[in-house]
This record gives sequence, C-alpha cells and structure tokens, in this order.
Amino acid sequence: MADQIPQNEPWERQALERVALAAIREQRTARRWSTVFRMLLLLYLFIVLFIGMGWVGKREGMTGKHTALVELRGVISADSQASADNIMSGLQAAFKDANTQGVILRINSPGGSPVQSGYINDEIKRLRKQHPDTPLYVVVEDLAASGGYYVAVAGDKIFVDKASLVGSIGVVMDGFGFTGTMEKLGVERRAFAAGENKKFLDPFSPLQPEQKEYVDKMLGEIHQQFITVVKEGRGVRLKGGPEIFSGLIWVGSRAIELGLADAYGNVDSVARDVIKAENIVDFTPRENIAERFAKRFGGAMAETLWLKSGAGPSLR
Repeated sequence: MADQIPQNEPWERQALERVALAAIREQRTARRWSTVFRMLLLLYLFIVLFIGMGWVGKREGMTGKHTALVELRGVISADSQASADNIMSGLQAAFKDANTQGVILRINSPGGSPVQSGYINDEIKRLRKQHPDTPLYVVVEDLAASGGYYVAVAGDKIFVDKASLVGSIGVVMDGFGFTGTMEKLGVERRAFAAGENKKFLDPFSPLQPEQKEYVDKMLGEIHQQFITVVKEGRGVRLKGGPEIFSGLIWVGSRAIELGLADAYGNVDSVARDVIKAENIVDFTPRENIAERFAKRFGGAMAETLWLKSGAGPSLR
C-alpha cells in the first residue's frame, strides 16, 4: 500500500509520516464529502428549476372523480396571468378531463380589457354547449367587477360571500390633459400628422368637442354590449332596474337581492354541496419563470408605446 510506512525508519520520521498521511486521508475524505454536497446542491437546484419552469404539473397523478378549479385573478389583459389565452386554456383542460364532475371558475378581479373579457365569456358559453352535463359555477372572492363580472355572467350560477363586491357594469376610458400646464411653462406643442383625427385625444392638445362626442358614442356602444351580455347571462334572475347598469358596485348580499348573483358559497362548499365532488384539482395554467420575465419585459415595452397618448377603453 502507498500509505504504509517502512518499519526500519527512525521513529521521529515515522511519526511525521503518520501525521502527514493522516492529513492526506482527511483531505481526501473532505474532498469526497464536498463532492457529495455539491451533487446534492445541484440536484436541489435542478428540482427547483424543474418546478419553476412548469415541467411539473399539479394534475400529475390525480385520478378519480373531482371538481376542476380554474382561477381568474388580477387585471384581465393580454399580457397578464388573467389573459384570455391562460383562462381559456385552463377551462378547456378542465372540461376535457373525463373525471371532471363540474368546473369552478374562481374570480378575484377588478376587470380590464373588454376584448379579453369577451373572449373568455364566449369560450365559457362554447364549452358549456359542448359539455352540457358538466356545469360551470363562478365563485367570487373579494371582487368581480366590470370585466370580471362580464366573465362571471357566462356561468351557470354565481356564488359570492356576503361582503364580496360585484357589478360595476360600465366602461371607462381615461387620460390626462396638459394644455394649461404647457401654456404656463411656455412649452409649445409641435406634432405633425396626416389625417384630421390622427391626433385623436392627444393629451398635449385641447379637447375637441367632436372628438368627445365620438368617444362618448364609442363607450356607449361597448357599454350596451356589456348590458346585453349581462341580460343574456342572468335572464329572468335580474330583479333590479336601470341602476344595476349604471356602473355601481354592490356587496354580495345586495347582489343576490338584485339577481346579479345566486347564493352564498366558496370553492369548498360548492365542490362539496353543489357539484358533490370534494376532491378539487387545480387546472389553472401557471406561468413559469422564463415566461414571466419575457411577458413583463415585452409588456412594459408595449405599454410604453400604447399609453403614450392615453389608455384604451377598459371594463373597470
């Protein structure tokens, strides 16, 4: 063995060599443990990355009859987690699963894009027709306002808490005007455009009466579309008058009285008592790390370009 010490060496030399060999063995052991710890750390980081990139789904290995859950949370927009693409993808997977006994769409949203809200509403109607034996119930947490409520009315029933906020059936388009400030600062606006309305609602130009009239008409059309969707979704359950379409928001208890909602309930109670399938499986698409970074970066660039002269219409 390379570590053995010749017995004919002086005892002092033997002692030194034993100490040296012991130190070498300790270094080898330390290196081995260091390698093991590095491997464990790499394995841990790989697992975290594996989950973070969305390669592991919540539905893996889930079997048996269940209630499918899809969450709509936050502002409804094309570049948010509550985009039509995300919500529709989750709903399609939920309805497609053979073990789904019913679908719950849990909403906590102040609203957002009328286009994205309309996409989701239309898809819910399509899926309900395609799967007539699979009900879809909406559960409102804190808020289902404007675009959030636009989506909610597509469900078979709407369940709320007594303190949930529901409604805000209206449309808003906002911006700013800086003409007075510019005059005080002595700033001159220089903008050139082809087309008499190309500088439509330019915040650095005075508001033109004909442009305001046009915007009012446009928002009125979108508002009427919203009203029609609510009436189609709620039907004879609506008990309120024109005030329910005025943009007001209602607490859950009052929403039930007005027919904007049906009953009290949460995800667990609806799954247990209405759908009769207590096992809940989450079909909400989860954004992975790479997608989140790309969307935020791209969304920020798009928002900078889009908002330079004011925001578009919004159901909020």
